[in-house]
Amino acid sequence: MEIHMRQLRYFVAVAEELSFTRAAQRLHVAQQGLSAQIRQLEKALDLVLFTRTTRSVELTEAGAALLEGVRSALTTLEMAVEGARVAQRRESDRLVLGYLEGAALTLTEPILAAFRAQHPGVTVDMRQFTYGEPAAGLESGTVDVAFVRLPFCAAGIRFEPLFAEPLVALVPAAHRLAELPEVRVRDLLDEPLLGAATTDPEWNAFWELHDHRDGRPAPVVSRSSSLLEELHKVSVGVGVVLTVASARWMPFPRVRVLPVADAPHNQVTVGWRVDHETPLVRSFVDIARRVRDANPDLVARLEQPDLDDCTLPQHL
Repeated sequence: MEIHMRQLRYFVAVAEELSFTRAAQRLHVAQQGLSAQIRQLEKALDLVLFTRTTRSVELTEAGAALLEGVRSALTTLEMAVEGARVAQRRESDRLVLGYLEGAALTLTEPILAAFRAQHPGVTVDMRQFTYGEPAAGLESGTVDVAFVRLPFCAAGIRFEPLFAEPLVALVPAAHRLAELPEVRVRDLLDEPLLGAATTDPEWNAFWELHDHRDGRPAPVVSRSSSLLEELHKVSVGVGVVLTVASARWMPFPRVRVLPVADAPHNQVTVGWRVDHETPLVRSFVDIARRVRDANPDLVARLEQPDLDDCTLPQHL
């Protein structure tokens, strides 16, 4: 059977009015069109729903039986549609933002401030992730957009670069390298290394300097889920760790921060799923891009930081 919602609504109107004229007026349709729709419904159902005379319209027994079920079905459907509309409004009023430690550093606050100014009715739900999930919820689909660091395995995810942060080595204060003004990658290759608690091969390859090891495995002695965990381990001599320059904003007893002169910089980006590019996601990415471009001095300080300055910056 091919039955349309319009036909069922027309049927209910005629059944309640017991008049094609009044039903047509109630529905704001032509009486001829209404009559045609009822005939099509009767044909589809193979039922006679109304007894028609020149003076009256009456429900048949079959029509009366159908009326009760149709009313219930229409009410259920209308409730379901309204529930879906409420869910859609709720979804459009909420943006889930994933991030790793530090988020987008000093760009985080101006990006969020600009987004809230443009979307005052939208709630931004921020969710922090550990090293165990470098995609910060994008891969699992639990967030709409995320501040993430590259590289990691990222099928179906797009990125908008924000800045590239230089790398540093964290070493124990009593380490043989601790008093040097800076180190080079070759100085770290034989050191016991603290890796990240993730199985993502691209993430591990970058932070463990795989491109500099000529195929030799990195001497990883322990894996950590956060920068704070790494700092604790470095401070007691478990190993050294390669991380980003903003780690200096978490000064820790018995830990030295050493610039790595020839290490690649780490790219901080906004990421989002290609299959979930909603209007809110597009707006967030566009705002992040505009804030980045409007703050070249701020970006420059992130990309070329004063590594002797451990002062926590404003708007972190």
